[in-house]
Amino acid sequence: MAGGTIRERLEHKELKIFCGFSIVLLFLAGIVGMIKEGEGILSVFRGLWTIVISRDALITDYFGLAGYGAALMNAVLVMAMGLGLLHQEEFKFTGLTMAAVFINVGYGLWGKNPVNILPILLGASVYAKVHGYRLGRYLYTALFGTSLAPLVTELVFLLPFDRKINLLMAVGSGILIGFVLPGLSVHTASMHMGFSLFNVGFSAGILAFVLVCILKSFGLECESVLIWREGRPLWIGAGLYGYFLLTFLYGLYLNRGEIKGVLKIWKHPGRAVADFVLMEGVGNTLMNMAMVGAVCETYIYLIGGDLSGPVVGAILTAFGFAAFGAHVKNYVPVLLGVYLSTYLNQFTPETPGVQLAAIFAVGLAPIAGRFGVIAGILAGMLHVAIATCTSQMYGGLNLYNNGFSAGWVAIIMVPVLESFMLEYKNRKRKNQNV
Repeated sequence: MAGGTIRERLEHKELKIFCGFSIVLLFLAGIVGMIKEGEGILSVFRGLWTIVISRDALITDYFGLAGYGAALMNAVLVMAMGLGLLHQEEFKFTGLTMAAVFINVGYGLWGKNPVNILPILLGASVYAKVHGYRLGRYLYTALFGTSLAPLVTELVFLLPFDRKINLLMAVGSGILIGFVLPGLSVHTASMHMGFSLFNVGFSAGILAFVLVCILKSFGLECESVLIWREGRPLWIGAGLYGYFLLTFLYGLYLNRGEIKGVLKIWKHPGRAVADFVLMEGVGNTLMNMAMVGAVCETYIYLIGGDLSGPVVGAILTAFGFAAFGAHVKNYVPVLLGVYLSTYLNQFTPETPGVQLAAIFAVGLAPIAGRFGVIAGILAGMLHVAIATCTSQMYGGLNLYNNGFSAGWVAIIMVPVLESFMLEYKNRKRKNQNV
């Protein structure tokens, strides 16, 4: 409408505008990164080319591989592709949209680029057409399913044929992955019963394991890598806190200064499907996202961790999933479990893999939300043990390794916890009848 208040003009477009604002800020961050490292525009383009032609297996930090400017511009391109597809399919932006957008933004800093995600998106499109639907029906699965993008890149280097043949086979494999994941993800959701927020990460892990086993049967071995840029640059840390503050203030504005709705979100256990935008509104959800993001960044500072590409990417992923199941109350116990586990195992909190496990433990937040603090702590401790082991199963070719391990934690713990809860309820009922 031409007239009306700003809130009235924003109605039904709040999250689209927020995502547009976010991509502009990300672009500006890329310029700042370019200036900080004394890079020119040509060096950023060279960095983007380096990202495209390099292996992307875990852990490949684009900050370390190509520099801050190129890494952030790559994230801009990945985000733009996702938003473009959402616009093309005329999606209504919800909490799941935020999770899908920001997980891709995050992994645009370590593992995904506009080239290696394309075959997987194309495969999902083919799957949709074969079943007589538009891509939109499977778009979320396609966006999440780009977790196997490193496998596409890896095959170009790994296969023993001419480079052009390798490239064709890599593209074909990516299309196959995008074609298989929609059906597979439907079935894996029932395995963890919604207690892992990273369902596609679990199904992608299963598929990656099978594909790597096939490659190994032909004598083709994939090896994990570790490119990790240490340190906590002030401009990145301040930029993230500033972004979370602006997000909170925008949510507060949309909520007309009311913050009680955030407490309503905290009452939800978070078990999927828990879309906070649909349940409690955009304003409350944005404030919750800001709070979870701030908690993640503060944790990294407290343990003396790094604001590397993977860690910043993980924080942005948790930020997105705070619109779809995670909140401070159900996440902190799991985060605490990850930290406490380092007093019992061989790792330290600042170990790269453990830093990532701590942030990505957000995927297990529904366990704490449903079964309580102790269960959440135990889930976090088990998550570290599994996550630090499973990446070896598929040579680092599933970016959502923590999503895969979170699925196993839920599959193991939830049946046991529910059996104890059922027994407790039965005993309580008997005592009341006496």
